[in-house]
Amino acid sequence: MRALISVSDKTGIEQLGHGLAGLGIEIFSTGGTKRALEAAGVAVQSVSDLTGFPEILEGRVKTLHPAVHGGILARRSEPADLQELDRLGLSTIDLVAVNLYPFEETIARLGSDARDTPAGLASALEQIDIGGPTLLRAAAKNHPSVMVLCDPDDYPAALEALGQDPPGLDPAFRRRLAAKAFRHVAVYDAFIAAYLGMEEPAWPDEMPLGARKVQEMRYGENPQQRAAFYAVAQPGAQAAGLTGAQQLQGKPLSYNNILDADAAWSTVGDFGPATVAIIKHTNPCGLAQAADTLAAYELALAGDPLAAFGGIVAVNVPVDVPLARRLSERFYEIVLAPAYEDGALAVLAQRPALRVLALPLSQATSGLAWRSVTGGLLVQEADRVGEQEIRGGRVVTHRAPSETEWAALDLAWRAVRHVKSNAIVLAQENAGQVALVGMGAGQPSRVASVEIAVQRAGQRAPGTVLASDAFFPKADGVEVAARAGVRAIVQPGGSQGDQETIAAADAADMAMVFTGTRHFLH
Repeated sequence: MRALISVSDKTGIEQLGHGLAGLGIEIFSTGGTKRALEAAGVAVQSVSDLTGFPEILEGRVKTLHPAVHGGILARRSEPADLQELDRLGLSTIDLVAVNLYPFEETIARLGSDARDTPAGLASALEQIDIGGPTLLRAAAKNHPSVMVLCDPDDYPAALEALGQDPPGLDPAFRRRLAAKAFRHVAVYDAFIAAYLGMEEPAWPDEMPLGARKVQEMRYGENPQQRAAFYAVAQPGAQAAGLTGAQQLQGKPLSYNNILDADAAWSTVGDFGPATVAIIKHTNPCGLAQAADTLAAYELALAGDPLAAFGGIVAVNVPVDVPLARRLSERFYEIVLAPAYEDGALAVLAQRPALRVLALPLSQATSGLAWRSVTGGLLVQEADRVGEQEIRGGRVVTHRAPSETEWAALDLAWRAVRHVKSNAIVLAQENAGQVALVGMGAGQPSRVASVEIAVQRAGQRAPGTVLASDAFFPKADGVEVAARAGVRAIVQPGGSQGDQETIAAADAADMAMVFTGTRHFLH
């Protein structure tokens, strides 16, 4: 038997080499891999000895040769294939162990901007492996006869299988290795395609996804559903959202935890310091911005203390000890923050089941938003609130918002983007502190969402402002808000009923601002 080993990642290579040699398998290798095996005392021959041809173009071409690929692709069940090899003086290759040039690591080191410079692009192109994927694909195609290894974690099982009598003939095991090799090459190619095509202005006709498993879930949304969490490769960029989180304590994250935590982190990423969001079932039931984290937390908690139970708390500044003490007094599933000051983690550790995550605020959003539908994916640009959407909006009523109302409208408008449609948010400003005081989400009619938001605000509703993620089709929602004491509204406008809603606002001496932009979140 013959094996060809050519790896960029040398993990486990000594054990694999010694194991194969101990089974009497003849080993061929290239460049750095050959030197590593020789240094480990493994008997190894050069691929050039196999091909009768030297490596050329500074190692760019080593294994692209009939002596290699003929030996891999020859069908052992076809006498004509074996006779042709024999006529040409070639032999079969029975095992291929390959992993690929570190293209992804190179791009992460260089940064995405380097692609637009000749030197940066040249460095990236140099790390595109050609021979490696070709070897893996050839071996995987002929996996009934050739064992293919692309992951060092599989080396022990492969050696065990090869040590059996007859050696390594389990078809299911070989098929699993082949599928893994094709997945490995597909992700590698997807990453390269994404990197080279980042400047494309239109959606490409084909969109390969390079997804790598972050973790398996105990179950999905419900116990009967299997689930896993995958990160989608983003060339030259930091991991976005929860894929880049560091878990500092607590139980493993569940499927629903990740959905809620992602919503929480996206929400606080829309605001300046110090902002605290409390999320329940992906909707912010509490949200506030204040001069310090403790004040922001107290205001956020007051938004809906009942709904906050078992929720997710996200903070867009480091968590200090006073905030950690307050957080540890209640049951929360997760706390997220960019960092934790000295002593804060020790306080949170008093609740060992609490999941504590740290991740940079720069990872709060990504450039694209993905959503699965049966049999496919919907992909869109991530939604953003423009800097001038609120203050630059058009005042359509007789009365313009006051300065305190403008401040509250700003928070309400940014918050409503994170609430499921039909979305309504009530907010209030007080002495420089702004907080959500009522929220209505996911109702079939907009007026129903207004009624829910007013009900949740209760006695705090008078003097609040209201944000609606889309226009009011009729005046009924504005009239409900007016009866509750709401003083200003921000909404996209654009309905056939705009004049009716403006008249209702004027009749109640309410201010109303049209932004011209909606923020649905279905």
